[in-house]
Amino acid sequence: MSAASRQNHQDQHRQIVSLQSKLTSALQELSWATLKIQSLEEQLRQERIARFGPRSENLTDLQLLLLGEEPSVTLDEVSAEAEREPLAGAAPTSAVPAHQRRGRQPHPGRQALPADLPRKEEVIACPPEACACRSCGQATVVIGYDESEVLDVEPVHYFVRVTKREKRACRQCERRSVVAAPLPDRIITKGLVSNRVVVDTIVKKYCDHLPLYRQEMILKREAGVEISRATLDGWVMHVGETLMPVREAMRNELLAGSYLQADETTVRVQTRERTGKDHEAYLWQFGRPGGEAVFEFAMGRGRDVASGFLGKWEGKLQTDAYVGYDKTGGPKLTHYGCWAHARRYYVDAVKMNAEDAEATQMVLRMDALFLVDREAARLGLRGPERQAFRQEHARPWLDEIQETARTLVMRVLPKSKLGEALTYTINQWDRLARCLEDGEVELSNNIAENSMRPWALGRKNWLHVGSVKAGPKIAAIASVVESCRRLGLPVVEYLMEILPGLADRPVSQVAQLTPAHWAAARAR
Repeated sequence: MSAASRQNHQDQHRQIVSLQSKLTSALQELSWATLKIQSLEEQLRQERIARFGPRSENLTDLQLLLLGEEPSVTLDEVSAEAEREPLAGAAPTSAVPAHQRRGRQPHPGRQALPADLPRKEEVIACPPEACACRSCGQATVVIGYDESEVLDVEPVHYFVRVTKREKRACRQCERRSVVAAPLPDRIITKGLVSNRVVVDTIVKKYCDHLPLYRQEMILKREAGVEISRATLDGWVMHVGETLMPVREAMRNELLAGSYLQADETTVRVQTRERTGKDHEAYLWQFGRPGGEAVFEFAMGRGRDVASGFLGKWEGKLQTDAYVGYDKTGGPKLTHYGCWAHARRYYVDAVKMNAEDAEATQMVLRMDALFLVDREAARLGLRGPERQAFRQEHARPWLDEIQETARTLVMRVLPKSKLGEALTYTINQWDRLARCLEDGEVELSNNIAENSMRPWALGRKNWLHVGSVKAGPKIAAIASVVESCRRLGLPVVEYLMEILPGLADRPVSQVAQLTPAHWAAARAR
C-alpha cells in the first residue's frame, strides 16, 4: 500500500472516530434533553393537578391496565389487581364507567338504624271507610301493624331554666339560722348560661367547625338572645385553661408508653405586630394508635418543640421524614418511617406520567404490604404474631422494593417525580424497613395525619387563633376532643361530667379524669 493510500485510510479512520464521538455525544444530549422535557412536562402537569386535579391516592383501573404491557406480568395478575379492594379508609376512584367495572358488589340493602336510639311510636289509624268489611259490612278489628322506621329529629329549642334553691330555718331557736340547698357546680361561675350551653359552644366550634360569630347569629335568630362573640370567646378560653391540667395528665400517660406517632400542621395566630398578616404557628400532635392524642402549640416548627414534649423519652417514635423529630428524646429513642408517605411519592409520579409502569408497579408493591397488614388485622394478630405474619408474607415484597429502588435510581432524572420517590425511599429505607420488624408499630403514620384533618378543616372557618396566649388553651381543648373521637366517647357527656368544679379539684384527682380513665370507669 502506497503512502498516499495509507494516509487516506488513516484520515478516513479519524473521520469515522470523530463522527462516532459526535454521534455518542448527540445521543447523550438527546437523552438528557428527553429527560429534561419529561421533567418540565411533569412540572406543568403537577401545577394543573394541584389546581384542578383529584386528591385521591388510589390507582385507577386504567393505570392498572398498563401492567399488561409489561412482559413479566400476566393478564391474571392484572385482573386480580384491578379487582382488588382499595385500602381501608381510602375512597375508591376510577376512570372506568360504573357499568364497566368488574367485581361489582351487590347492594347491601337498607341501612339499619342504631338500636340504642330512643323510639317514639306513632300509630296511624285506618280511615273510617276501611273500618267496615267491604263484603258483609261488619266492623273490622285490628290484627297487627306494618312497621317502618325513619330517623327523625326534634329542632333545638332554647329555654330559661329557673333554679329555686330551698331555704330552711328553725322557728324555735333564737338564732333563727338559715340554710339553703347547695348550688350545683358551674363551668362559668355566676354566668348567664348553663353548663350545657357552654359545652355546646365548645363542641360546635371544635367538632362541627362553627366559628363563634356564626354561633352568635344563631343565638340571636333562634332564641332572641344577644351574646357577643367576645363573651363566647371568654367561655372557650376559660374551658381551655380549665382543661390544661387534664392535657398535662394525658401527656404523662403517653410518655409512660413505648410507642408514639407524631405530626404537625399550621395554624395562623393574631399577634400585636402591625404587619397586617397573621403569624404562622403550629399545632404538634403526639398520640398512640387506639389511644389518646395530645396537642402542643408552638409559634414555630423547630426541633425544640418535639424535644420539649418528649424530654428524655426513649420509646418508638413514628413520623414522616421531617428533621424536626431527629435528635429528640433519650439516646435509646428509635425512629420509624411511614410507608404511606413513601407510596404517595410514587402516586404523584403516576399522576405526572400515566404511562410510567415502573412507578405503578412500585405503588402496587407497597399496596401489597398494606394488604398483608389488613389480613393480619382481620385475623386479630397483634405484637409478635403480627410481626411473624409480616415476615412470612411481606418480606419478599420488601426485598423487591429495595432492589428495584436501587436499580431504578441510576436510570432516572433525580429531579423527576419518580427520581424524588426513589430518593425518598432509599434515604428513609432503614426507618421504613424497621416498621415490618416490630409488630407493635403500624406501617404508616396515617392515624396521626387523620387526627390533623379536623383542624385543617376547622381553620378554614374560624381562620386563626386570637392570640399567642390562647394557643395552649386551644391545644388542651383539641387534645380532649380528638382523644374522645379516637376512643369513641361522647364528648358532650364527657365535658358535662368533668368540667363543672374541675378547677377546684386537686391534681391527684385530675389524673383520673382523662378520656382514657373516664372510658375505663364507664366500662366497669
